[in-house]
Amino acid sequence: MDTVIRTDFELDEGIDFTDVEQIKHGLVTSMVRGVGFDPASATEHDWFLALASLLRGHLSEKGMMTSRAQYGSDTKRVYYLSLEFLTGRRLVKHLLDLGIESAVRAALRELGQDLDRVAEQESDAALGNGGLGRLAACFLDSMATHGYPGYGYGIRYEFGMFSQTIENGQQVEHPESWLRNGNPWEIVRHNVSYPVRFGGHIVCFRDEGGEERCRWVDANEVIAEAYDLKETGYGGAYGCNLRLWSARATQDFDLSYFNEGNYIEAVKDKTTSENLSKVLYPMDTTLMGQELRLKQEYFFVSASLQDILARFFKVHKDPKQIPAKIVIQLNDTHPALAVPEMMRLLMDNHALSWDAAWDITRDTFAYTNHTLLPEALETWPVAMLEAILPRHLEIIYKINYGFLQQVRRAFPGDVAMLRRMSLIDEDTHRVRMAHLAVVGSRRVNGVAALHTKLLRERVFPDFDAFFPEKFVNVTNGITQRRWLLQSNPPLAALVSETIGEGWLTDLDRLRDLEKLADDPAFQDRFLTIKAGAKARAAALIAERCGVVVSTASLFDIQIKRIHEYKRQLLNIMQVIARYNAIRRDPKAVMTPRTVIFGGKAAPGYYVAKKIIRLINDVAETINHDPAVRDLLKVVFVPNYNVSTAEILIPSCDLSEQISTAGTEASGTGNMKFALNGALTIGTLDGANIEIREEVGDDNIFIFGHTAQEVSQIKAQGYDPWSWYAADDEMRTVIDMIRDGFFSTEEPDRYRPIADALLGSDTYLVLADFRSYMDAQKAVDGLYTNQRVWARQAILNIARVGKFSSDRAIHTYAKDIWGVRPMDALS
Repeated sequence: MDTVIRTDFELDEGIDFTDVEQIKHGLVTSMVRGVGFDPASATEHDWFLALASLLRGHLSEKGMMTSRAQYGSDTKRVYYLSLEFLTGRRLVKHLLDLGIESAVRAALRELGQDLDRVAEQESDAALGNGGLGRLAACFLDSMATHGYPGYGYGIRYEFGMFSQTIENGQQVEHPESWLRNGNPWEIVRHNVSYPVRFGGHIVCFRDEGGEERCRWVDANEVIAEAYDLKETGYGGAYGCNLRLWSARATQDFDLSYFNEGNYIEAVKDKTTSENLSKVLYPMDTTLMGQELRLKQEYFFVSASLQDILARFFKVHKDPKQIPAKIVIQLNDTHPALAVPEMMRLLMDNHALSWDAAWDITRDTFAYTNHTLLPEALETWPVAMLEAILPRHLEIIYKINYGFLQQVRRAFPGDVAMLRRMSLIDEDTHRVRMAHLAVVGSRRVNGVAALHTKLLRERVFPDFDAFFPEKFVNVTNGITQRRWLLQSNPPLAALVSETIGEGWLTDLDRLRDLEKLADDPAFQDRFLTIKAGAKARAAALIAERCGVVVSTASLFDIQIKRIHEYKRQLLNIMQVIARYNAIRRDPKAVMTPRTVIFGGKAAPGYYVAKKIIRLINDVAETINHDPAVRDLLKVVFVPNYNVSTAEILIPSCDLSEQISTAGTEASGTGNMKFALNGALTIGTLDGANIEIREEVGDDNIFIFGHTAQEVSQIKAQGYDPWSWYAADDEMRTVIDMIRDGFFSTEEPDRYRPIADALLGSDTYLVLADFRSYMDAQKAVDGLYTNQRVWARQAILNIARVGKFSSDRAIHTYAKDIWGVRPMDALS
């Protein structure tokens, strides 16, 4: 280590959070001096702010202790770059991690407050949309819990993606104003800011040693300002930091325009600059939206890399040490611009040669791929990059030239391979960001065994042949601290009472529950807990949807991003078929079922939004048909987020994981549901395959064509009309959708959906329908025997230890990052 950072400063002793009287005193002091309200008239939200403010100081102290330990051992650090961090509410998580939940609850009670009601005052942080962001949050939790030196980087979105309401059955987007009352957890770092540039042009020259040097001139600047959130790990020994960037204009106000009376022009630059951190995933159906998205991604990676290098050079002088002290994980292709940005910083700011910079860059980055869908692999128009990031386009061209020279030598004469592997798609004149991430990283990982296999065989086969050791698998995971301990306290208490608390940091310990799967007393306790969770979910549904559902019914849940490949359409088709069966014979004995949907469709995704409306129209028809009674209810829960998931997931009996085989990278909802005692109905896709391997064939409902069969069907020429003609039940369902049964005021509303199914059916909804219905029939039969159902649900809980994010992080640390826990370094 080149520079010594002092780590021997003493901190004054703070509040003893095991002492109820000290907590009470601290809360009252925080209320008066921090929040500024009289405790005698303070609201529940005021008490939340007081408690959060009190805890933030404690978390800051923990963060300093962790930072000191890392500097003291000069350890290698992991920097996790993700455009999303879907953290959820933080208050209860921190209390549980620090082991002070019961003491704080008691202190609040003596002050006349209820912790649960106070915790409800916290807004969900709108920093992500789905599985990508939730995975990133789980990974930070696991890194902090197990003492890995980790650091997260993202964007502080002022409005998130959007807040969803359902009006006239349709999704309506509103600004998600989660920061309207401030964020008591964040610490603004006014002294940590970096310039991020766009536009301009490049001036190149040769230095005294003959090395080409370039200056990026006449560019527009935006300032990235840092906001820190302290992430706790379970047990409280270590933590990690999540640094989020907010965009700020270099000049907030132009007085000359204002004095002329041009008030809009006076703040134009400020408004334009700060748009970069306003919204997650701005709609990119327009050129302006695409440019904003590109600028947003570069803004985030540039600020992050400048910060990472500043931290490195604070204690080191030799940039060649960077790969030994830094590993940067790219969470999907969104941060792929980090590769040319690292090259730019090392060459232009630190005067390294091209070869030296490239060696460092390639050995520092790792890339996680999250999709098999070609349309989801980002590409950017060359012309757009040239206008917005001219220096980076130049670097990308040079990376591409050197790389293709290597490919040409390895595979002489194979021009087609060169075209496929080029970072530039010559046909469309677009830069392939996934290719850039693969070439610029030391390791590339998929997120489930099938996903990694298909990644190597279908998405990047040429790269796999060229880099035979580069592609590895790390199956995704979830943190049991959030998705059982916090979201399902009664079940967590039962598990701890039965097998001890070791499962909280070693989920494989759940195997000890297997021996109780056949125990009637344990089954009864499990079913009682499930009934309580269903009652809580039913109350939520009544409040948000105005629908009363029976907790005795089977809760069948599909909550995730609305997308055609996830096949919410297949689910609603089986609902319609079930409805038709009831109408044919209202007196038939059937398993009562409540089918619950939730999720957001991207604002510009017409078909996904149409599917949401279809679900709501079907629900409107079924829920008001007196012949159905309580045999079937359908609800779409609006504005699905982490807090909603924490209520719905524990209530679930049947988890719908029904994507077309070969399309879902992994999924993590499937893991959360199984951990809470739901049985899965799903295809052999993503992590479903590994879940089946763990829980056993008898404890999961598998249906549909495999990924290989899907490929064969498409290769042979898939004809959805033949499947439609051969299945009377399915034909009736599609005809009802097409002919306006659920939209009598607009009969052709869903004709485009039916036409697409009968025309191309890209995701093989029709081909899998009959198998899906047969699996649903098996579900109905099993649910009638609650003892057997409980046994299988308990076995699901007992056998999902593999799917902890702790296991995933241990794998990353060993096989990709080369880092060790802080305890191992002391």
